[in-house]
Amino acid sequence: MTQLKFYKKIVGEKIIKEIYTKAKKFQDKHIVCISSTHQGGGVAEILNSILFLFDDIGIDFGWRIIHGSPDFFTITKKFHNALQGGKIHLSKRKRETYIKTIKRFSAITHLNHDLVIVHDPQPLALIKFYKKKQPWIWRCHVDLSHPNKILWNYLKQFIKKYDHLVVSAKEYKKNIPVKQSVIYPAIDPLSLKNKPMQEKHIDNCLSELEINLDKPIIAQISRFDKWKDPEGVIKIFNLVKKKVDCRLVLLGNIVMDDPEGLTIYNKIIKKYNHHPDIKILVNVSDNDRVVNSLQRKSTVIIQKSIKEGFGLTVSEALYKGTPVVASNIGGLPLQVIDGVNGFLHHPKDIRGFSQSIIKILENEELRHNLGQKGKKHIIENFLITRLIIDWLNLMSIYLK
Repeated sequence: MTQLKFYKKIVGEKIIKEIYTKAKKFQDKHIVCISSTHQGGGVAEILNSILFLFDDIGIDFGWRIIHGSPDFFTITKKFHNALQGGKIHLSKRKRETYIKTIKRFSAITHLNHDLVIVHDPQPLALIKFYKKKQPWIWRCHVDLSHPNKILWNYLKQFIKKYDHLVVSAKEYKKNIPVKQSVIYPAIDPLSLKNKPMQEKHIDNCLSELEINLDKPIIAQISRFDKWKDPEGVIKIFNLVKKKVDCRLVLLGNIVMDDPEGLTIYNKIIKKYNHHPDIKILVNVSDNDRVVNSLQRKSTVIIQKSIKEGFGLTVSEALYKGTPVVASNIGGLPLQVIDGVNGFLHHPKDIRGFSQSIIKILENEELRHNLGQKGKKHIIENFLITRLIIDWLNLMSIYLK
């Protein structure tokens, strides 16, 4: 497990000292995070790094994973979609299944901690079943800019019980009587997914997956999710390929708390798996090494999201010096500065996406400049050391 001192070479001694200084007052505190899954997706990745780093600096962090049936996770996926503006039929059965599952989990989950941090809608209602003896923070990672009103009005009864709401962009703040903060997600530069790799290991990794390197690679690395619009990515690729001979790789995963993923993956496979220059990969073994290799070897990364809470795969790619063409929505414009380290387009602007990708594929000097500026931007703004400082600052409000 990585220790904080190893980040000094990347972020400098001043930031490391600041973290140790701020952490001193919390040495006797016990904090717990609650989320829906221990792997797959940005939330699990962040927690898998940051909690161990907190432990390294002397703060006792626990992590609980909510238990639920496939039916429960189907319902909470509908909650996720509706929070991002999708439609939902919020039936009595859905509400009862959600609450009963949460209640069962609360019966075996004892929270004698100094601070409770709940991530996303799956465990949101837990607060209903405790006599609150400590501050509770709800950390919502999804795009709350235009939530479905029916679902929002239902979930608001639980959100209002929290002491604090943390979101990923200022546009996600809501008009509710709860204190709110913006904390940007961040990547761990020393994780297996992001640490440096030798060229021969990159080539071997991609060769094992039969990803040929004889043509430029365009890649999107995301869950198989309707909000990531994989079919839209393929439409863009088809336009690009008319001008530049290249390959497309769609790399994603399917996890327990996202039951829609398998349906979307099967649809994509059925329609496009026959294409000789489209590679579709899911739940690959040694996923972090594969992602690291693909982001380093791709000529350009695309992120054509329709909705995006933040999109950490963009920070990952930029940190590796790979230019990104992304949708101008959610947290993506915080990472991609249009014309500086990549390009931004409206999610429906298929032609604009393709033209920007062609420009990058055809201009080596542009690729290099975009990549260098992208890496600098991520180091200055979206590394896990900054995330630790943000959380320490918030914790200081509630832990005296």
